[in-house]
Amino acid sequence: MTTSPDELTLSLDIDGMTCASCVGRVEKTLKRVPGVQAATVNLASERAEVTVARGTTPQALVAAVEKAGYAAHVHEAGNSAPKAPVAGDGWKVAVGLLLCAPLVLPMAGDLFGRHWMLPAWWQFALATPVQFWLGARFYVAGWKALRSGSGTMDLLVALGTSAAYGLSLWLWAQDPQGMPHLYFESAAVVIVLVRLGKWLEARAKRRTLRAIEALQALRPANARVRRDGVEREIALDRLRVGDLMIVRPGERVPADGEITEGRTHLDESLLTGESLPVARDPGQHVAGGALNGEGLIAVRTMAVGTETQLARIVRLVESAQAQKAPIQQQVDRISAVFVPVVVAIAVLTGIGWWLAGAGSEAAIIHAVSVLVIACPCALGLATPAALMVGTGLAAKRGVLVRDPQALELMRNVQVVAFDKTGTLTEGRPEVVALLPMEGDETALLGDAAALQAGSEHPLARAVSTAAKARGLAVATAEGVRAEAGRGLEGRIGERRLRIASSRWASELGLDTSGGDALQTQGRSVSWLLEAADDAESAAWRVRGLIAFGDEPKAGAAETIRALQAEGLRTVLLSGDNRGAAEAVARRLGITEVRAEVLPGDKAAVVAALRAGLPPGARVAMVGDGLNDAPALAAADVGLAMSTGTDVAMETAGLTLMRGDPALVLESLQLSRAITRKIRQNLFWAFAYNVVGIPLAAFGFLSPVVAGAAMALSSVSVLANALLLSRWRPSR
Repeated sequence: MTTSPDELTLSLDIDGMTCASCVGRVEKTLKRVPGVQAATVNLASERAEVTVARGTTPQALVAAVEKAGYAAHVHEAGNSAPKAPVAGDGWKVAVGLLLCAPLVLPMAGDLFGRHWMLPAWWQFALATPVQFWLGARFYVAGWKALRSGSGTMDLLVALGTSAAYGLSLWLWAQDPQGMPHLYFESAAVVIVLVRLGKWLEARAKRRTLRAIEALQALRPANARVRRDGVEREIALDRLRVGDLMIVRPGERVPADGEITEGRTHLDESLLTGESLPVARDPGQHVAGGALNGEGLIAVRTMAVGTETQLARIVRLVESAQAQKAPIQQQVDRISAVFVPVVVAIAVLTGIGWWLAGAGSEAAIIHAVSVLVIACPCALGLATPAALMVGTGLAAKRGVLVRDPQALELMRNVQVVAFDKTGTLTEGRPEVVALLPMEGDETALLGDAAALQAGSEHPLARAVSTAAKARGLAVATAEGVRAEAGRGLEGRIGERRLRIASSRWASELGLDTSGGDALQTQGRSVSWLLEAADDAESAAWRVRGLIAFGDEPKAGAAETIRALQAEGLRTVLLSGDNRGAAEAVARRLGITEVRAEVLPGDKAAVVAALRAGLPPGARVAMVGDGLNDAPALAAADVGLAMSTGTDVAMETAGLTLMRGDPALVLESLQLSRAITRKIRQNLFWAFAYNVVGIPLAAFGFLSPVVAGAAMALSSVSVLANALLLSRWRPSR
């Protein structure tokens, strides 16, 4: 459940939907509820995401859905299993197959010149339980759809099988003592095949959710904690922030925390996609669900329950799987008119055959074939099934999809803009030079550390680390305020100081040429300035400069080359000085650099990059910091490094769970694979109907064959989507 000041998003589990027409009906029903701003229903996940104004209750939504003929309840976070009663349907389908076997056997006998036709009353006895017991759900759902003025798969099946069953009764009544050709087997077999298809479909749906099930399995049931010096095992829901968890070798970390004792290697593959265990030492953060390696560690709990990284990942994957891709909206518009058009075609088919002199019996059977084969199930499953498998696969490989639209747009990206620090570089800069203009290095470093003591900026952390390494006693700064993209200002005692970027120092009219040589070498430079007095227009003088070094990430240059080989433009977008930015760009093979860009201007640069592109081409932005959020939002596709800030991850459409630029290339390739699979599914879904309806209308398909084809269409679309799980990136 997502909240905002004026509205919130509720998730509902919907039972009873069978096709794309059902999806449209539920969406319309929800949108008519007072207070509903938007509603999206996903057939594959059987989930509705409803944005409502505050004050709108879930009970009102549930009541509206139930009035429309479906069951609904509020979705419980972490419970993503499809609601189809797979086990219960299984035995019913098995009974239906046993009842249908004697009805179908004579059809096989005809191939060998044998006439094994059962007496009419035997056919009636076998077909009737199938029609009114196994097929009851089609009558109930079809009636509700008809009553609400909409058409669904259930209505088509109910109409078609009832016509075949009724025709059989009428022919039997005309010749009760003879052996008329009846169509009980057509009605019964269609019902059983449809139910069999839905059962197989439900089983396939479960496989599309394996990624979430694997993530949920990372959450252990219990946690071992040390309280008052005594270790005890408690249920995970009793774990509290601040508890000291004891994690033995081979156990999973129960919740997010910080290591206080011990060293080990952690397997975080299902959380980040990193295949190799990573070393973890005291003071480092660990995520709940990670598998402990060889060391015994004590971890201070920092987040529990729904606030853990694992819980957030599960919520993001669930939310992405419940949403729709833009292409699905076109499918929904087609589905809205599909059933009425099919009914009209069936009526015209029957009338046409009757006028052609084929007789009422043949006319009805051909009309029934049209009704049965033209089920929009596959249309409703084509896109969401591929998205569910794709988003699950992406999560497994370390890419979290917050917005499915980002996946669809990613395939058309032609320009990728990268932030520098923490995205293409390690993000752990170190102080490599101290050049005081006044005083000594100790005074320069001490004052800089005091001003930046409360900052989380990578350069500030580097200064603090250097000060600690020298054992400096850092003073307390007061009145510290940040100037976005420029630096910090504050007071230490009576002195008014600034840590300034080269750009800010130049704006103040100061000579910054002393840092040119360092910047040419790829160093980032900050200046310590001191004001002459407290006046707003006071003159500033340079106390010294601090130079930082930050190495490019391993594999960053290879990723840039691979993206360029795909025909993409790569751009380095940085707030750092031009010399440092261009030096890093040269090492990585990037020829286009936008340097000294303020945070507020990054969005404008992204818009400028888009302006020169052909129609349909997209711009992607990759970043990790708070100052990247505007650019991530402005880009067609935003990719945030999870090693960065929460604001960046909430703004971006895709989150890269490892600080590895190679995931950008994987995201591009995966988006193309998912989009390709969606288009394949839609092709087959339409092909079944484009080919099948005319064949049925012209008498080339019997109701039994039409029923088999209809069931096969849904299963084949799901099977094709599941093939996506075998996808691997090409490097």
